[in-house]
Amino acid sequence: MKAIEHFKTINAHRRLVRKGCFKVGLYFQGITHDLSKYSPSEFLVGVRYYQGFRSPNNAEREALGYSGAWLHHKGRNKHHYEYWFDYSALEGKGIIPARMPDKYIVEMFMDRVAASKTYNKGKYSDAFPLEYFLKGKPNILMEEHTLKTLEFLLRLLADKGEEACYVYIRSVLLKNRPGTKLASFLAHRKE
Repeated sequence: MKAIEHFKTINAHRRLVRKGCFKVGLYFQGITHDLSKYSPSEFLVGVRYYQGFRSPNNAEREALGYSGAWLHHKGRNKHHYEYWFDYSALEGKGIIPARMPDKYIVEMFMDRVAASKTYNKGKYSDAFPLEYFLKGKPNILMEEHTLKTLEFLLRLLADKGEEACYVYIRSVLLKNRPGTKLASFLAHRKE
């Protein structure tokens, strides 16, 4: 029974992320979001620790002191800021967070909104993702642009709602991203 419920939770979450990503033009990311959750390394742990009201990774972390499923997941999914850590080129700096490309920040935003909807079901409000973020913010080691952009989007969602947020993402944040026809055009005009 837990396997079926966990499978349904993954599918519901992915469906919400896909819907959000499609609304802002991130089709590939919407389709491929969290596919690693179906791998045995993540799915079987999810079944074992499934509770239905929070991530099974939290329960695994409490039981073992770490989450192997989370370590697998964040190492394969670029929409997690934890994926973006590298050694600094500067002497003595050690491991530092790197700036996430905006398209992955947007997917991370969609992921947080979808998780809030999935785990809060009928009680969800557009303020939930921001509230959850602010609870953990003091402990977040995230690159400055990434942190500011994510927080801005979460505040925009809480203050203005989903549609206003999607309009901003489509028309401002992702409008001139590399690889778009407009970005190519603008780059050629500078030469």
